[in-house]
Amino acid sequence: MDTFDFLVVGTGSGLDVANVAANQGQSVAIVEKGAIGGTCLNRGCIPSKLLLYHADVLETVERADEFHIDADVNDVAFADIVREVNEEVEADSESIRRGLRSSDQHTLYEGEAQFVDDHELEVVSGPDEGARMRADTILIAAGTRPAIPPIDGIEDVDYLTSTEALQLETPPEHLVVVGGGYIAAELGHFFGTFGSEISIVGRRPNLLPDADEDVAAAFTDRYADRFDVYTGLEVTGVSESGGEITVQAAEYEYGDEGEDGGIVEGGESVSLTGDELLVAAGRRPNTDTLNLDATGVRTDDRGFVETDGYLETDVEDVWAVGDIVGEYLLKHNANHEARAVARNIFGREREPVDYSAMPYAVFASPEVAGVGATEAALQDADREYATNTYRFEDTARGDAMHAEGFVKALIDLEGEILGCHIVGPDASTLIQEVVVAMKAGSGTVRDIRESVHIHPALPEVVDRAFSGHFTRAGDHGHEHQHHH
Repeated sequence: MDTFDFLVVGTGSGLDVANVAANQGQSVAIVEKGAIGGTCLNRGCIPSKLLLYHADVLETVERADEFHIDADVNDVAFADIVREVNEEVEADSESIRRGLRSSDQHTLYEGEAQFVDDHELEVVSGPDEGARMRADTILIAAGTRPAIPPIDGIEDVDYLTSTEALQLETPPEHLVVVGGGYIAAELGHFFGTFGSEISIVGRRPNLLPDADEDVAAAFTDRYADRFDVYTGLEVTGVSESGGEITVQAAEYEYGDEGEDGGIVEGGESVSLTGDELLVAAGRRPNTDTLNLDATGVRTDDRGFVETDGYLETDVEDVWAVGDIVGEYLLKHNANHEARAVARNIFGREREPVDYSAMPYAVFASPEVAGVGATEAALQDADREYATNTYRFEDTARGDAMHAEGFVKALIDLEGEILGCHIVGPDASTLIQEVVVAMKAGSGTVRDIRESVHIHPALPEVVDRAFSGHFTRAGDHGHEHQHHH
C-alpha cells in the first residue's frame, strides 16, 4: 500500500491542483485511465477548435464571391488536417505524461481506479492494475463521458460520439446527428463545411436550447438554411443495414415548466438515413465507475458529485472539481474551480466558488456566446428588467463583413448588467468585454458606455447594444420604452 499527502483521480483540471500540492512539498499521486490531459486536450475543446478553424478558413474562401473575389478551392487534404490535429494533441498529452513520470514529487498510476473506503483507492484495470494507495486529501476530478440515450436499437448500430467524430479521416457522405446542443452545432458546422450532408434531430424547439431564446431561434434559422434541421423530435429507434443507418423520430412535446412531456400521439414522424450517426446528446458523469458506495461521498439524481460551496464533498478532505461536479461543463469553469479548490485546500481561508458571470461560447457558424441570465430566466424569476438588441450589420465593420447577427443586452432598471447574448462573427471574443464589466468593473452599463470603443471595429456592436433605447419588460405586462 502506497501512502500520499494528496491524490487526484483524473488529469484534466485536477492536475492544476496536484501541481499546487507538489509545489507545497506534498507527495502526490495521480490516477488516470485514459490519455493524460483530460477531455479538453484529448477529446474536447482543443482538437475540435483546431479542426473548426480549418472549416472557418474554407467557409471564408467559399464566400469570397460575395466580396467580388473569384476564388476556387482546388483541393482539401481532409485526412491531413485531422491527422495533424490529432498528432499535435497526442504530442501535448505525451509531454505532460513524460513530465509526471520523471517528477520525483508525482507518482502516476495508469488505469481505472475505484474507492475501497473514504481515503483509499485501488487500480482495478489498466497497466497499474492491483496498485492500492491511501491519501490524506483526495480530489475527484474524473470528468464526464458522452451520454448515450436509451434509443431502441442503439446497441446494434455502429454510431459515433464526439470522441470518434474528431478522428474521422474522411467526411461522411451524410451525417445524421442526434442532439441539438453545442457539440451537434460545432460538429455539424465542421463536417457540413467539408462537404457532408448534415441532418440534425433535436427534441427541443430550438438548437442550442441553453442559449437565450432569441439567439437560439436565430441560430436555428441559420442552420435550417445550411442543413436539414428537425427540432421538436425525439429519436425513437435506429437500425443499420448495408452500411446505412436509419433513424426514426417522432414529435415530442414538453410539459409545463419545460419538464419532459413525451411523444405526441399521432404527431409528426420522420425517417432519416445516412452513412454515419453521431450521438451528441449531452454528457454523463464518470461517478458510476468509482465505486463511491464504499465512501460517504454523495451524488445527485443525475450522478454528479454533491459538494458544498467550497467544493468539499460530504467526506472531510475529499473534494471534487470540474465536469464531474456538474455546475458548468466548460474547461474555463473547471480551471476556475481548480483555482478555488487549491485556495480552499492549501490556503489559510476558505472561500466559496464564485460562479457569477460565467461565459460560454459555441464555435459554430454563426458563432454564439453568452454570459449571465437569459431573458426566459428573468421572466421565470419575475424580475423587472430592460432589454435592447443591436444588429451587427448596423455597424460599419459589421456591414463591411456582410455580418448577420445581433447583440442582446439585459439590464435591471438601475443599469446593472444582468446578461448579454450574442450571435454573429467573433461572438466568443466580443462577450469578453461584458464579462470584464460584470466581474471587474462596476457591473453596470456605465462600464461599457464610458469606455471609448475603436471606430470602426466590431466591439461597437456591443457598445451600441448597451447604449441604445432599452425596452422595459417583466413589469407585469406594462411594457413601454424606457431610456436609461
